[in-house]
Amino acid sequence: MIKFLLLHLLLCFCPYVSSAEKKTYIVHMARHQIPESFGEDHTYWFDSSLKSVSESAEMIYTYQNVIHGFSTRLTEEEAEALETVPGIVSVLPELKYELHTTRTPEFLGLEQKGNLFPQSAGEGDVIIGILDTGVWPESKSFDDTGMGPVPGAWNGACETGTNFTAASCNRKLIGARFFAKGYEATLGPIDETKENRSPRDDDGHGTHTSTTTGGSVVAGANLLGYAAGSARGMAPRARIAVYKVCWMGGCFSSDILGAMEKAITDNVNVLSLSLGGGTADYYRDSVAIGAFSAMEKGILVSCSAGNAGPTPYSLSNVSPWITTVGAGTLDRDFPAYVSLGNGRNYSGVSLYRGLTLPDKLLPIVYAGNASNSTSGALCMPGTLIPEKVKGKLVLCDRGVNARVQKGSVVKAAGGAGMVLTNTAANGEELVADAHLLPATTVGQKAGDEIRKYVISDFAPSAAILFEGTKLGIQPSPVVASFSSRGPNTITPEILKPDILAPGVNILAGWSGAVGPTGLPDDTRRVEFNIISGTSMSCPHVSGLAALLKAAHPDWSPAAIRSALMTTAYTAYKSGKIIQDLATGNPSTPFDHGAGHVDPVSAVDPGLVYDISADDYFDFLCALNYTAAQIQVVTKRSTTCDPTKTYSVSNLNYPSFAVVVTSDSTGKSGGSTVVKHTRTLTNVGPAGSTYKVSTFSDSKSVQISVDPETLTFGQVNEKKSYTVTFTVGAMAVSSNAFGRIEWSDGKYVVGSPVAVSW
Repeated sequence: MIKFLLLHLLLCFCPYVSSAEKKTYIVHMARHQIPESFGEDHTYWFDSSLKSVSESAEMIYTYQNVIHGFSTRLTEEEAEALETVPGIVSVLPELKYELHTTRTPEFLGLEQKGNLFPQSAGEGDVIIGILDTGVWPESKSFDDTGMGPVPGAWNGACETGTNFTAASCNRKLIGARFFAKGYEATLGPIDETKENRSPRDDDGHGTHTSTTTGGSVVAGANLLGYAAGSARGMAPRARIAVYKVCWMGGCFSSDILGAMEKAITDNVNVLSLSLGGGTADYYRDSVAIGAFSAMEKGILVSCSAGNAGPTPYSLSNVSPWITTVGAGTLDRDFPAYVSLGNGRNYSGVSLYRGLTLPDKLLPIVYAGNASNSTSGALCMPGTLIPEKVKGKLVLCDRGVNARVQKGSVVKAAGGAGMVLTNTAANGEELVADAHLLPATTVGQKAGDEIRKYVISDFAPSAAILFEGTKLGIQPSPVVASFSSRGPNTITPEILKPDILAPGVNILAGWSGAVGPTGLPDDTRRVEFNIISGTSMSCPHVSGLAALLKAAHPDWSPAAIRSALMTTAYTAYKSGKIIQDLATGNPSTPFDHGAGHVDPVSAVDPGLVYDISADDYFDFLCALNYTAAQIQVVTKRSTTCDPTKTYSVSNLNYPSFAVVVTSDSTGKSGGSTVVKHTRTLTNVGPAGSTYKVSTFSDSKSVQISVDPETLTFGQVNEKKSYTVTFTVGAMAVSSNAFGRIEWSDGKYVVGSPVAVSW
């Protein structure tokens, strides 16, 4: 359970290998190649193809929407044989995914500007699907008081299972399903003594994400007295449909595809997936493949960017038809100070609530000096010597095991409290936790000074002072250190992440099956919890997308994403660029994408960059994918036109990523010229004239736009323009960034520019 609450949960983006002879494979079939003898019975065709290589093999799932095919268990030899069967496009090993693990409505301006968004049948008709660990239906955030009938378009169900009945759903939580066949095919039956084989959430992560997205208003929400106030999701009148795909052993791609298959036929409008992590070509990425089918049905898919920051090239979920969300901070904090015996004080954060420490300085010891283990400083289980820590504060280094587990280890050894210090990997990023004993987390600089004092002083002592909840913290937002960063490793010409949203210390609903730390020895039960990760930022954008869908039912997923991106802000009111917490320096588009989401502006963006499924098909052609690879993603039998010139850079994306090779800039002062073409659609008033402005932070990168003026005589009219980037040889040493903005005096339609080598 702990791993689902870790700040950084990576995807093992590789075939899941077990000791068994058979493994799970996802089999993609060519829909148009079904033999006439099978008529329209594709399932019979699937089974017949499978039985041709294995009489004993059974289909785990069949798919008709996200892919055309099925999942099954095969030996490697059987899988290779199946690939030769007519009608088989590809046979790919299953992938194992894991999760990426209030104040935000006010911070985003939704409380003051609520009248901009339809609080009527419009929002109530929007359905948000969440793929996660399930749901705790008793949460007050799923109260359906005042909500109208379930939308007539809804085709879903409330599935029964362990401790979950059809009565668990209502007019707010209108659907709940669970998908375990793929998991059980690999790891065996779910142990129902440890988790519920049903949509019920035993982890908390799924309840947190779903209530962040569309939870009802709950007065008096708090975690142990912290962050007290009214909690509400981004789209509090939207309907919620939950698809449980993650279990104690992880999330398997056959189950994820099964859930996306159902979500599409259930008629959700938005899909939110706070999972993923690694990168693979789009035709090998189950989430990307499923998201393409959802996009074709008009469903916006929002995914977390990953928690592998601040390392460059660490992004997940980078396909251009997915909205990729990074994490930023709020203007709220939970200070807990460390006061040392030498008179020095250091600020930290904590969500501890319980028995207080004595009102005096206590002895403090460095864990590395109170252990016989070489990893003793990390406060790993069983590494502390009780005689050396009993009754003392213990200084622990962050890393390897969960932050909250370190506190549990100190408590078990008899320690009175803990000071947790960041190391170089986390820098000054402070994430608050509901520790089991008095504890606080400090940044690397403070930690280094505290450690030096504790090790060098003859009788070191300290105290921890808890200050509760503080608002108005500045600067805010800042990019979270853990938020994964670009460039995009699969397609560098597509700038990712797309956007930044709140993802640090977020209050939302929680499961009654587990304490706020997720630790087995945490017997506390809470209705709300505060956790961090791009898992938290993703559902913010999912909920905001639902609001935009309610306001503009005819908008495509690309238009909604465009509105969110082109109205995002990249600077504070002072004019300074949003700060990167990892470095303390201004962030870049590789950190914040288009900027921090601004939903009040997004509802009326003026212009949008729209993208159709055909445009994405052309994009795949530009990648030089084979016909079979494209068919895996699109399920189309059509092939790329050999007479047509395809360009990745001409995908109508709301941002610009210019890739230059060192050779292309020339060896004697030459320059490279790169052209991008874009098309804007007018969703504002008719008769508007927009003028362009450009900015580059490097003299070696020049940006010109043709034409410089666009006039839109009608609503939904489209106008195209071309951007020419001229990159000089002197710019090779570093990345360069810029911005392109179109404005008519009322609207500002902004796009980030990133130039990389």
